[in-house]
Amino acid sequence: MYNGIGLTTARGSGTNGYVQRNISAIRKTKEKVPDYHEKEDTAVRPFDPELVEHERRRQAEVRCMELRDLLEEQGLPDSEIDKKINDFRSKLLAEKKLTYQRDSSGRPV
Repeated sequence: MYNGIGLTTARGSGTNGYVQRNISAIRKTKEKVPDYHEKEDTAVRPFDPELVEHERRRQAEVRCMELRDLLEEQGLPDSEIDKKINDFRSKLLAEKKLTYQRDSSGRPV
Protein backbone atom coordinates (compact mmCIF):
# COMPACT_ATOMS: atom_id res chain seq x y z
CA MET A 1 0.00 0.00 0.00
CA TYR A 2 1.41 3.43 -0.96
CA ASN A 3 0.01 6.58 0.69
CA GLY A 4 -3.10 4.68 1.76
CA ILE A 5 -3.94 3.72 -1.83
CA GLY A 6 -4.24 0.14 -3.02
CA LEU A 7 -4.30 -3.18 -1.26
CA THR A 8 -2.52 -3.82 2.00
CA THR A 9 -1.43 -7.13 0.60
CA ALA A 10 -1.75 -8.55 -2.90
CA ARG A 11 -2.32 -12.10 -1.64
CA GLY A 12 -5.59 -13.59 -2.80
CA SER A 13 -6.59 -10.56 -4.85
CA GLY A 14 -5.68 -11.92 -8.26
CA THR A 15 -3.45 -8.90 -8.90
CA ASN A 16 0.22 -8.23 -8.39
CA GLY A 17 -0.52 -5.20 -6.17
CA TYR A 18 0.90 -2.59 -8.54
CA VAL A 19 -1.03 0.68 -8.17
CA GLN A 20 -1.55 3.01 -11.12
CA ARG A 21 -3.25 6.36 -11.04
CA ASN A 22 -6.25 7.00 -13.25
CA ILE A 23 -5.19 9.85 -15.53
CA SER A 24 -8.51 10.02 -17.32
CA ALA A 25 -10.33 11.07 -14.13
CA ILE A 26 -8.28 14.23 -13.47
CA ARG A 27 -10.53 17.28 -13.38
CA LYS A 28 -9.52 20.52 -14.96
CA THR A 29 -10.59 22.92 -12.23
CA LYS A 30 -9.13 26.04 -13.78
CA GLU A 31 -11.33 25.65 -16.84
CA LYS A 32 -14.46 25.44 -14.67
CA VAL A 33 -13.71 28.81 -13.06
CA PRO A 34 -13.21 31.29 -15.91
CA ASP A 35 -12.25 34.20 -13.63
CA TYR A 36 -9.83 32.12 -11.56
CA HIS A 37 -7.29 34.90 -10.98
CA GLU A 38 -9.78 37.76 -11.09
CA LYS A 39 -11.67 36.86 -7.90
CA GLU A 40 -10.80 38.99 -4.91
CA ASP A 41 -9.08 37.37 -1.98
CA THR A 42 -11.72 35.81 0.28
CA ALA A 43 -9.36 35.76 3.29
CA VAL A 44 -9.47 39.55 3.52
CA ARG A 45 -12.74 40.58 5.07
CA PRO A 46 -14.14 44.08 5.02
CA PHE A 47 -13.40 46.19 8.05
CA ASP A 48 -16.22 46.32 10.60
CA PRO A 49 -15.87 49.33 12.93
CA GLU A 50 -18.60 48.02 15.25
CA LEU A 51 -16.50 44.97 16.10
CA VAL A 52 -13.45 47.09 16.88
CA GLU A 53 -15.56 49.40 19.04
CA HIS A 54 -17.00 46.41 20.90
CA GLU A 55 -13.53 44.98 21.53
CA ARG A 56 -12.29 48.38 22.73
CA ARG A 57 -15.15 48.69 25.21
CA ARG A 58 -14.68 45.11 26.37
CA GLN A 59 -10.99 45.73 27.10
CA ALA A 60 -11.93 48.86 29.06
CA GLU A 61 -14.43 46.87 31.15
CA VAL A 62 -11.80 44.22 31.87
CA ARG A 63 -9.43 46.89 33.17
CA CYS A 64 -12.25 48.39 35.27
CA MET A 65 -13.00 45.01 36.85
CA GLU A 66 -9.31 44.55 37.66
CA LEU A 67 -9.28 47.96 39.34
CA ARG A 68 -12.48 47.10 41.24
CA ASP A 69 -10.88 43.90 42.59
CA LEU A 70 -7.81 45.85 43.66
CA LEU A 71 -9.87 48.52 45.42
CA GLU A 72 -12.06 45.93 47.16
CA GLU A 73 -8.94 44.21 48.49
CA GLN A 74 -7.87 47.54 49.96
CA GLY A 75 -11.20 47.72 51.83
CA LEU A 76 -12.62 50.95 50.38
CA PRO A 77 -16.39 51.61 50.67
CA ASP A 78 -18.59 50.72 47.68
CA SER A 79 -19.61 54.32 46.96
CA GLU A 80 -15.98 55.42 46.65
CA ILE A 81 -15.12 52.37 44.52
CA ASP A 82 -18.01 53.11 42.14
CA LYS A 83 -16.93 56.74 41.78
CA LYS A 84 -13.31 55.78 41.02
CA ILE A 85 -14.40 53.08 38.58
CA ASN A 86 -16.70 55.47 36.68
CA ASP A 87 -13.92 58.07 36.44
CA PHE A 88 -11.44 55.44 35.27
CA ARG A 89 -13.91 54.04 32.71
CA SER A 90 -14.64 57.46 31.20
CA LYS A 91 -10.91 58.21 31.05
CA LEU A 92 -10.18 54.89 29.30
CA LEU A 93 -12.94 55.27 26.73
CA ALA A 94 -11.97 58.86 25.91
CA GLU A 95 -8.27 57.96 25.69
CA LYS A 96 -8.71 54.92 23.47
CA LYS A 97 -11.16 56.69 21.21
CA LEU A 98 -8.51 59.25 20.36
CA THR A 99 -5.67 56.77 19.88
CA TYR A 100 -7.55 54.11 17.87
CA GLN A 101 -9.24 56.11 15.13
CA ARG A 102 -9.09 54.14 11.90
CA ASP A 103 -10.10 54.65 8.32
CA SER A 104 -12.55 52.50 6.33
CA SER A 105 -9.94 49.80 5.61
CA GLY A 106 -8.98 49.40 9.28
CA ARG A 107 -5.63 51.18 9.17
CA PRO A 108 -4.77 53.68 11.92
CA VAL A 109 -5.28 57.30 10.88
